[in-house]
Amino acid sequence: MDKPPVIDLASVTRELAESGRRVKVLWQEPDSLAFVARGREYRSEFHINDSDEFTYMIRGTMNLHYRTPEGKEEVCVIPEGSTNFMPANTPHSPRFPPDAFALITERGRRTGEIDRFRWYCPRCDELLHEEQAAVDDYGKDYVSQAYRNFFDSLEHRTCGSCGHVMPRPEGV
Repeated sequence: MDKPPVIDLASVTRELAESGRRVKVLWQEPDSLAFVARGREYRSEFHINDSDEFTYMIRGTMNLHYRTPEGKEEVCVIPEGSTNFMPANTPHSPRFPPDAFALITERGRRTGEIDRFRWYCPRCDELLHEEQAAVDDYGKDYVSQAYRNFFDSLEHRTCGSCGHVMPRPEGV
């Protein structure tokens, strides 16, 4: 490394807001990954990965939905200027509006690690569908691809337990 990076987070959030993109990777090294995320108004899945995560809310408030070891859904509210630690392999769903921004740091993915994206039925809480991906480059925005795969399939959105069809939100 020639010179350690110094990143102006206000410039990064402005760039994301103006471009419409959802993620800006700040750095991606084997043991350290950092990115700024702009909220997705339609986010509903639970992400599971093998790395601890640290979140800092740059602007706005996040409702961080997560599942306890018993499978119960809980919500942790992270206000602007606050941080959160999410242990590895905890199903979590960061929900915040598109005018809010979060700085997330975690460990880079190791060879063979698979990220999972799970949707649960909003009516009966049964598992609807799971997408999996080897996230080798966070700049590829695997979350958006997982959403397209899920919402483009009526079969994935239909609950096998109660028959409820999860509606396709605008903006996906």
